[in-house]
Amino acid sequence: MTTKLNRGHLVHGREALILPCLARSEIDFQKSGPQSVTVEDSMSMVHASGGLLPPGSEHLKSEVSIVCGMARATLTGTTVDWQSFEDDYDLIRDKIEEVFPDLFKDFNSKIRKPGGFRLANGASERVWRTSTGKARFIVFRGVSEDLPVPHPEMLRLATIRSHDQYNTTIYSMNDRYRGVYGTRTVVFMNKGDMAARGIAPQALVEIEALSGDGMERRVRGFAALPYDIPRGSIAAYYPETNPLLALAYHDHKSQTPAAKSIPVIVRAMTAEA
Repeated sequence: MTTKLNRGHLVHGREALILPCLARSEIDFQKSGPQSVTVEDSMSMVHASGGLLPPGSEHLKSEVSIVCGMARATLTGTTVDWQSFEDDYDLIRDKIEEVFPDLFKDFNSKIRKPGGFRLANGASERVWRTSTGKARFIVFRGVSEDLPVPHPEMLRLATIRSHDQYNTTIYSMNDRYRGVYGTRTVVFMNKGDMAARGIAPQALVEIEALSGDGMERRVRGFAALPYDIPRGSIAAYYPETNPLLALAYHDHKSQTPAAKSIPVIVRAMTAEA
């Protein structure tokens, strides 16, 4: 579901379904009247958000309408009244309150107050609901996708997003956080790793994944940028480097793609290339 086409929609698997939907700035009118969705900002403040502009097209559906419509069309024998959720978003918040009464008590009334309300956070409030009243720390043993890779030139690639990017939606080619402007085909490297491979600053490189499954996964034409990053680690933007991540390369329990730890080798491109 998307409000605006962007390059990220063209970087996908064999097929992609692009479902245009209303933006939050547009009026969402359903059977019970104008609707408001609920949003949380970076300060954990939760409030209602309703649009003021007329929809860009009479054919646009809201995200809620699309989800509820898909549910009605595919879920047989369900006890959920999906139509009522589409007609009145307050009913969705009522159900959220039923499931999480501690966090969302009086949900619908609190989001309509100026500024909304702050979502409780035990860590920031130093409230630990344990038998001792203290926080419990669990030693992390490591993740199974970080298996040893014998290649002597191996580096660990973490895919990241830029400042002007929200998830896979790219708003500009600039990243003021890292001083990159006008491009996204860059790779951030430690100066020592660059020197060891004979890679000069701004030199074009190719990045090849070490997936170990016999498939060739490679991207080319990325400018190497010296950056304050630990040796053995590199970083580059997604979705530009998504082709390096094998589908089978994920955590075995959560199925989360191992996009922050892709074993790769980086080499300077030849003059011919």
